[in-house]
Amino acid sequence: MDASPSPAAAPGPPGHPPVPVFPPAPLPRSAVRRLATPVGVMAAVIGAFGYVGAVDPNQPGHYPVCPLLRFTGLYCPGCGGLRSAHAVAHGDIAAALGSNALAVVGYGIFAVLWVVWMARASRGRPMSIAAKPVVWWGIGAVLLIFSVVRNLPVGSVLAP
Repeated sequence: MDASPSPAAAPGPPGHPPVPVFPPAPLPRSAVRRLATPVGVMAAVIGAFGYVGAVDPNQPGHYPVCPLLRFTGLYCPGCGGLRSAHAVAHGDIAAALGSNALAVVGYGIFAVLWVVWMARASRGRPMSIAAKPVVWWGIGAVLLIFSVVRNLPVGSVLAP
């Protein structure tokens, strides 16, 4: 009986075992390594909200002015986002909605996605958001409609 190497192994030097063609499966990552990225992202978000909560964007001179607002007088979908984050950091959801309602919705979506990310990471399952193009076009349409409506007299309630 001839001891020829298996198809998953290449012949090695004489007198040594065959060299595997395929690398060994990666070792499972520890819970600390799996959770490091989502925890790090949340630490950065908390740091950003902490800074915006401490340095009031309602006081002029602390943050740059939105270029679209400065040069055209039109509100972009992000205008009022810092004031909204400041209000959320202080627990004033009504003021946050008045500054930028779409940003508050975004904060909520981020919170839900982060919880899902943590749950999947704790189980060792990867997080993947693979949205179809229609979803991205829908998000763009919502941002465009929000921008147009908040700049109309009828949508003044959405203006910061």
